[in-house]
Amino acid sequence: MGDNRTGKDGDRRPGRRALIVGGAAAAVGTAALAREELAHLWWRLPGVEKPRVEGAVDFRGARWVAASPANLRRADRPDDYVIDRVIIHVTQGGYRSAVRAFQDAGHGAAAHYIVRRDGGVTQMIRELDVAFHAGNRAYNERSVGIEHEGFVENASSFTDAIYEASARLTAAICGRYGMAVDREHIIGHVEVPGTDHTDPGPHWDWGRYMRLVRRARTARA
Repeated sequence: MGDNRTGKDGDRRPGRRALIVGGAAAAVGTAALAREELAHLWWRLPGVEKPRVEGAVDFRGARWVAASPANLRRADRPDDYVIDRVIIHVTQGGYRSAVRAFQDAGHGAAAHYIVRRDGGVTQMIRELDVAFHAGNRAYNERSVGIEHEGFVENASSFTDAIYEASARLTAAICGRYGMAVDREHIIGHVEVPGTDHTDPGPHWDWGRYMRLVRRARTARA
């Protein structure tokens, strides 16, 4: 399951760097950091933010169940952060326990989607927003996180329905943001730098999954 317990999303505060570095270097560093932060906050100006409809989903057929606002950062992607990754997770538990965790403000993590063993898809965070799922701020900002109900050590978790539903979801995300359907852009949580997670684990069939994603992407095209 996505987990990011190192200061939620690792949010930076521009003033902090000035206190640490000091002198002219601090002034330059703070100015550069301030420009970076402002570049990602322009959408908060009145009339700029994209319209939002309560309960709306980004993937047709998904069920909306909202995550705790504490487990995400409101944004306006892909205008403020380019989306160029899909990150595959495994819940290490049942669907309901994952939903409860993502609705818990103290959990500190949540993914955009959960795919159940029966192929049902639940969206908990809009793709517009940054979900705290990868354990790496930069990867959170650039990715959509998909949890899959099951256990990494249990091959039977990965049903035909879960592969097929997830592949359709990932294909839709790739099409929406112009991502190539390859293993550079579709990765496992284990591949995120700086994390200690092993999901989706050795039983996740990447060859099968990528074939299904390509097939679904071609069908959508």
